[in-house]
Amino acid sequence: MSIYQLKSRFQALLRPAVKRLHAGGVTANQVTSFACVVSVALGLWLYFAALPAAAFALIAVWMLLRMGLNAVDGMLAREHGQQTHLGAFLNELTDVVSDAALYLPFALVAPFSPFWVGTLIVLAGLSEFAGALGPTIGASRRYDGPLGKSDRAFVFGLLALYIATGAPLPAWTAWLMPVLAILTAWTIFNRTRRAIAEAPARQPATIFKD
Repeated sequence: MSIYQLKSRFQALLRPAVKRLHAGGVTANQVTSFACVVSVALGLWLYFAALPAAAFALIAVWMLLRMGLNAVDGMLAREHGQQTHLGAFLNELTDVVSDAALYLPFALVAPFSPFWVGTLIVLAGLSEFAGALGPTIGASRRYDGPLGKSDRAFVFGLLALYIATGAPLPAWTAWLMPVLAILTAWTIFNRTRRAIAEAPARQPATIFKD
């Protein structure tokens, strides 16, 4: 089960706004790029500026807005004829970059280990890579959980809200990042396994070599 499975209901709520954006000349690639720029700027600002804990509330708010923007760019592309080759690359690459930037400030929060936050950032990127590789073997783009992009956004959003209150995190939360890393590794395994199971038995894989 993943929050991603609720996507269709979320999209239905956003559809009227998407139609207005399209009528106003907004493109899917513009929305994708905007979301990435804000994510990177916010993450790096919180990491380098040594802001008070209350500033983490911005991450919680932005996580929710970013989920909406991610749905909007996809709807603009699919439902309004804006699918492009560039958009396909932007959709995958900017998600990985944005996640890395937004998770980075948590490395400064006790009792989290910078090592485990870094490990989670790497595994999160690999999980999206594993999902995107499905079409290269004739399968669909995989969004399997248990900890996909939307699930991670929900967890980090809640965590950011708690940090913003200024209350110290309990000692046991030191295990939270390792647990999230394990769940993300499990997600990679699930996406790989299910893509292979879905692919046609005799479909040759598309192999990329340097």
